[in-house]
Amino acid sequence: MALPTIGAYALPEIEALPKARVPWQAHRDRVALLIHDMQNYFLAPFQSDSTPIKPVIAHIDALRRQAHSLGIPVFYTAQEGNQDPRDRGLQRDFWGPGMRAIPEHQDIHPALTPHETDFVLHKWRYSAFQRSNLETLMRVRNRDQLIVTGIYAHIGCLMTSAEAFQRDIEPFFVADAVADFSREKHDLAITYAAERCAVVTSTNHLLENL
Repeated sequence: MALPTIGAYALPEIEALPKARVPWQAHRDRVALLIHDMQNYFLAPFQSDSTPIKPVIAHIDALRRQAHSLGIPVFYTAQEGNQDPRDRGLQRDFWGPGMRAIPEHQDIHPALTPHETDFVLHKWRYSAFQRSNLETLMRVRNRDQLIVTGIYAHIGCLMTSAEAFQRDIEPFFVADAVADFSREKHDLAITYAAERCAVVTSTNHLLENL
């Protein structure tokens, strides 16, 4: 199955976001920022000059800049091209062989190029925690909260948030800093996250609170 062509859609209105079930607040000395799968291969289906992806990139960049200014660790996930079928596993059955080992597929969007102090994790499964040392890197820095941004909201972003919750790491799912196949899938992701495993929030709210 190839990635779908993604039409333009409006990001969720901040006033209409699901209410938090838990009282968690992001703290600069506890939180880390995750920029999930913002590679050319996954961005290609979007209309680059339109919503949702254009404002999402701007929002991720704003969060990243604030994280750098406050000394908050920034993590990226990035898949490798030409994956061995044994490494790709069951994802091959759902999505085919995946990206090729070329810059047009592997490179992270130029507006979000990792800083030399950032961490880039090889991505193997939907969740950023699978087959990575993300949790270890967070724990040794006394980080037990994770801001989740990137694509796709109802796949890797949601699975990462759910696994963070199961590892007693508080996830903050940023509704206007994630994008998806459609507004329907986007809403599905934020609803599930709010009801089951995360605080759903906005870029501006985080920028103000941090």
